[in-house]
Amino acid sequence: MFNKITDTAVSNEWTNFTENGLCDEKVVRRKILDSWKRSREYGVNPYIIKNKVLSEIELEHKLKNKESLIKVASPYINKIFSFVKGSGFVVYLTDEEGNILCLVGDDEMKVSADRYSSLRVGANRSERYSGTNAIATSIAIDEPIQVYGSEHWVKYHQEYTCSAATIHDEENNIIGCLDITGSRENVHSHTLGMIVAAVDGIEKELKIINAYNKIFTMNNQLSTTLNSINSAIIVIFKDGRMLNINKSAADIFNIEENFINKKINDILEYDKRIINFELLDKNYMDTELEIQGNNYSITTANYNNNYDQVEGTVISFREMKRIHKMVNRISGFSATYTVDNLIGYSSQINYIKNMCIKASKSISNVLILGESGTGKELIAQSIHNASSRRNEPFIAINCGALPKGLIESELFGYEGGSFTGANKEGKPGKFELADGGTMFLDEIGDMPLDTQVSILRVLQNKEIVRIGGSKSKPIDIRVIAATNKNLLQSIQDNSFREELYYRLNVFTINVPSLRERKRDILTLAEHFISYYNRALNKNVVKINEDVIDVFNKYSWPGNIRELENIIERAINIVESDTITIKDLPFELQKLVGDNSNKDTIDNKDNISLNNKDNIQADMTDKKMNLEKDELIKSLIINNGNVIKSAQQLGISRRTLYRKLDKYNISIDSFR
Repeated sequence: MFNKITDTAVSNEWTNFTENGLCDEKVVRRKILDSWKRSREYGVNPYIIKNKVLSEIELEHKLKNKESLIKVASPYINKIFSFVKGSGFVVYLTDEEGNILCLVGDDEMKVSADRYSSLRVGANRSERYSGTNAIATSIAIDEPIQVYGSEHWVKYHQEYTCSAATIHDEENNIIGCLDITGSRENVHSHTLGMIVAAVDGIEKELKIINAYNKIFTMNNQLSTTLNSINSAIIVIFKDGRMLNINKSAADIFNIEENFINKKINDILEYDKRIINFELLDKNYMDTELEIQGNNYSITTANYNNNYDQVEGTVISFREMKRIHKMVNRISGFSATYTVDNLIGYSSQINYIKNMCIKASKSISNVLILGESGTGKELIAQSIHNASSRRNEPFIAINCGALPKGLIESELFGYEGGSFTGANKEGKPGKFELADGGTMFLDEIGDMPLDTQVSILRVLQNKEIVRIGGSKSKPIDIRVIAATNKNLLQSIQDNSFREELYYRLNVFTINVPSLRERKRDILTLAEHFISYYNRALNKNVVKINEDVIDVFNKYSWPGNIRELENIIERAINIVESDTITIKDLPFELQKLVGDNSNKDTIDNKDNISLNNKDNIQADMTDKKMNLEKDELIKSLIINNGNVIKSAQQLGISRRTLYRKLDKYNISIDSFR
């Protein structure tokens, strides 16, 4: 028990330390001596009360930030004061910096403390300004402490004895301090115990309030999150009773507000042999399930309690049609072109436009026939965009570009685990993704025979079966097919199935080649000039008459695609506002002044380099010219790519180079 004799000894050591910096550590407690040293380092004058009081604005800000602490601590402060009322005590609450937030005490003591020590709301009691005192030292060492009379650093404070303990948040950070101060004669050691007990109560209550706030916030976050998800969400207990739902689930399944604790199986009608929501022994990922007549992708996720025991499940319901539409939108499975994009004024193009409009009003399959580069996909897109399916997917597949081993999985999809490397959840095919829209099968003539059988089944039954699956899925699609091959000849060659041909050949559109619609060449050229002017930031406004003459003579084996490439090349290299002969590829420049269409690069005889009749030793001059022309056409179409040209002509690269030397053709002229 601290008494007058002890206090006198400490007072002597305080005088010795403040005057000489010396102190008997056997007399002064280590915690107090350390605080004295800090006070001296801060430059606190032990004989002067240094006032540090917050301004009104600063105090208002502090009180607002500590509103929760003050609210929780106030009942404890009042309770403590009720025990010591009339004994000359004041109870203080400060923040972590030592600023007094509130105080309760006897009026006489409050007046005295304010007069001699500036102990008022807003005053700062940290060691930096007030030296050693219970509030300051407790915050500095983060421990409960009782500071007796002469242990205070400032002389005027030695009339008091104070007891203080710091208050912590959940992360053990100091957020405040509770202190009781009275005259040094009236304080008992139990006073500190009373403060410590009060602080313990405040901290526990703060934790409870914080937990409730977190629960409230989490519930709001959960509700907001659930309602922000496009999928329907139902949260159930492990026995199948519903705990929470989002708005989508309420709307889709017509669930009323008083759903809590109702059994999910009493609300939803589905095949419980696939999934039973009241007996979920595992999680499911993208499992397809029919509920009340609609197909959904089901994903489930269990949630556990603190003991890692399953308490319930979150179930996500996504409509398959919405999933497919989202995939199509992200993947760019949509049609861009319309009938207005069919450029030209010839009778041939007007016929095509008219056929597109007629086809768009029909539900029949469409077969588009024409050479490469004539715009068959553009016509398919135009039909789709003019039809009632315009807002649904348009999915194009190049049947000749897909590897034989992958084409069926790409078209029809597969179930999980169907083959090595397959996605374990399975994958929908392009037919499934096109449900409701249009499927464009480009280069249908190059499709393998076994796949043709599957396509025929889709056209006949309007349903697909995934690879590895046993259940058929109905689909609503319109099929448009295209090819540059003679399918009747392919049927004779046993490379195309006759029954598939007649199934496709319901509404046939024959696309004319560019040489058959020469009236449109200039119109198309001007269209491409306008486009590439914008794309390449050029200002070409005219085409030289010689160029127009060459365009009319040329046979355009690459059709519209070749014309576009030539215009793009010219726009890149032109040095004025007019495209001239010198801006064309070398082989087109050779046509200047040649008035004989018969002896130009016209390809009506369709003689190929691998035709034995063309490479016999007694080859005539005419046949040699045709061979040379075929070679030049291929190089133009492939932009001088030797590998592609050799493949197209059916010869080896060595043979191609030998023929280039034979006819003195420079490959650089075509690149």
